[in-house]
Amino acid sequence: MRTLLITGPGGSGRTTVAAATALTAAQEGTRTLLLSADRTDTLGAVLGTSTGPSPTQAAPRLTAWRPDAPAAFRDDLAAFQDRAANVLDLLGAARLDPEEVTPLPGAEELALLRALRDAALSEAHDLLVVDLPPVPQALALLALPEELRRYLRRLLPPERQAARALRPVLGRLAGVPMPGEWLYDTAARWDMELAAVEAVLADRGTAVRLVAEPGPAGTDGLRTAALGAALRALPVELLVATRVLPDDAAGPWLAGPVAQQRKALDGWRDEYGGVHTVAHLGRDPRGTDDLAALALPGATPDTAPAAWPVTDRLADDGVLVWRIPLPGATRDELDLVRRGDELVVTAGPFRRVVPLPSALRRCTVDGAALREGELRIRFAPDPGLWPRTP
Repeated sequence: MRTLLITGPGGSGRTTVAAATALTAAQEGTRTLLLSADRTDTLGAVLGTSTGPSPTQAAPRLTAWRPDAPAAFRDDLAAFQDRAANVLDLLGAARLDPEEVTPLPGAEELALLRALRDAALSEAHDLLVVDLPPVPQALALLALPEELRRYLRRLLPPERQAARALRPVLGRLAGVPMPGEWLYDTAARWDMELAAVEAVLADRGTAVRLVAEPGPAGTDGLRTAALGAALRALPVELLVATRVLPDDAAGPWLAGPVAQQRKALDGWRDEYGGVHTVAHLGRDPRGTDDLAALALPGATPDTAPAAWPVTDRLADDGVLVWRIPLPGATRDELDLVRRGDELVVTAGPFRRVVPLPSALRRCTVDGAALREGELRIRFAPDPGLWPRTP
């Protein structure tokens, strides 16, 4: 399945672009699922039909789905209380009834990730279009599976699970209770679920489409989005400029906004390559007729891939160099720390802990430089770890 992740600055028209993209793909004959985590039914308003916790047929070959985050949270909490029943009884804790449970912050994000995983594993659709939150929340959401798996591995290392039979003995020797079986089973199940979401995001058929309105705010938001996507190794295949005014817009008071948009679009084309422009309809798009009028590309982009690559690569020209594309990064907002077999990269408001390739784990960092939107890290072989040549 191909997956398109739609995001951009707040108020840029992300939901409209996601709905128009999905509708175009469906009209081209592609079985399409449009997924949104918006707690209000903005998606339904754009499509002209209500959406809810059950998949809704919005048009021929187009299904819209807005997962019910509160219900999913209640189900997860009830299942957790059942698994931890012995511990709760031992502590004398009173269980929570489903009726008194309200979702905690982050419940919507977790529900969307689970729905994304389930949709990608289903064979009922050929294209998944995801209406993501604005850029900062969207990138934090997409980083969640990798980060949570890293936390789980640190707190409950998988290799320690091999000693399950020894835990009762170790508990008696240490005089403290050891983690119960249910805890390791829960961690293993979470790890599998998170790994499935990671696999969807890392799939070759997954790409990002960035949405922004031409102007100074859109330019700043686009630069932030491109940097965050590159740090997460998410390929950006298309940039969509929304609410573009015609050159011959009537009235002298529109001359300023038109000139501002043209200046921003020229800068975007120079920096990012192709830009798909969406004309301003003079109203908020509502219903399938308005969405079709936006003429957005469906499953196949009508522009070349974005100008920035996203796959980390090794180059060998006498020294080992790891090149990490970071478009839009500046030296003052860049930080790099080696910690064991990991590299902690901070670029602007984003941070990622990147596992080093196996060859570089036997090297020491010899220097780093930011050139042409690319972080180049030099590595020197560690004589104590590098294989010796005869």
